[in-house]
Amino acid sequence: MTLTQRIITIALCVAGTMLTRFLPFLIFGGKRPTPKYVQYLGTMLPGAVFSMLVVYCLRKVQFTGDTYGLPEILSIVLTVLLHLKFRKMLVSIAVGTVCYMVLVQMVF
Repeated sequence: MTLTQRIITIALCVAGTMLTRFLPFLIFGGKRPTPKYVQYLGTMLPGAVFSMLVVYCLRKVQFTGDTYGLPEILSIVLTVLLHLKFRKMLVSIAVGTVCYMVLVQMVF
């Protein structure tokens, strides 16, 4: 890419990011109440997205293969337990990922 193309690409990324961050405040403003369907989506979508991510991550796991999916299952259980105990998403995801990598590289 040329320098001009890089600058245009970065500018478009910045504009897209700023638009998605500021648009809700412009649409819903502080004076009007947030519509009920937006509040509903705000409470339901995070769980739905994480559920889809778990299904996506487990889609190719062979539970009848050599490891029977044990690294994945153990890592998911650890992630859930850590999240229920500490309620720190970054900690639970990071520790679950490290656990999975250790199990796959060194144990199974």
